[in-house]
Amino acid sequence: MRFSIVTTTYNSSKTVRDTIESVLSQSYSDYEYIIVDGASSDSTLKIVEEYKPFFFGRMRLISEPDKGIYDAMNKGFKMAKGDILALINSDDFFSDNEALEKVATRFDENPNADGVYANLCYVRQNDKTHVVRKWVSGEQHPFNKGWLPAHPTFYVKRKIYEEYGYFNLDYKLAADFELMLRFVEKHHICLSYLNEPLVHMRLGGATSKNIQNIISQNKECMRAFKENGLPFSPLYPLFRLIPKLKQYR
Repeated sequence: MRFSIVTTTYNSSKTVRDTIESVLSQSYSDYEYIIVDGASSDSTLKIVEEYKPFFFGRMRLISEPDKGIYDAMNKGFKMAKGDILALINSDDFFSDNEALEKVATRFDENPNADGVYANLCYVRQNDKTHVVRKWVSGEQHPFNKGWLPAHPTFYVKRKIYEEYGYFNLDYKLAADFELMLRFVEKHHICLSYLNEPLVHMRLGGATSKNIQNIISQNKECMRAFKENGLPFSPLYPLFRLIPKLKQYR
């Protein structure tokens, strides 16, 4: 089983070293690593090139302007040749050196699974050792009740993307939500839950920058239900908020 791991970067020099090193340190070595850069103007590309030799041909890099992070993710996934597609963002890092091995084992143990998802830890922007929030995804429940898997831990077979599509660029803040909703609720892909933290994520993503972004994201989530022909309650933003409040320490 071969993984295709995609990292999207844009002026990520402050954090991308941690991301790359966490990939390089994985005990499971059957993967390709694709970095899609949005024409960075800082030292991101220099750092990436520095690590290239250590991957012995398993790293691919493209750098060109894009239409945002979801466009960059689509580029990476469409380049991918592995059996399983995954993302590790340029300010995230794997929780331990056996993360990929755990996912591979879960797929091996569940041959009917189309995807695996796990838990995620949020850490401080300037202190990656300080966990401030734990996203325990839990067993699968309906999306319209507020449940969803942590997207950075969402490992799905390439054939699922090829059959059901990639990120919808009409969504600016919730394309990851729409994609998971489409795969899981509309097309009923089979998921297996790995009850362990797989990724550590620094706080400060685009969707949580301010209240306006949070409101806009919730509107996009409700639009995703509508466009995929799935039922939801007008109270959905509240259903979505309650599990998040439980995650803070």
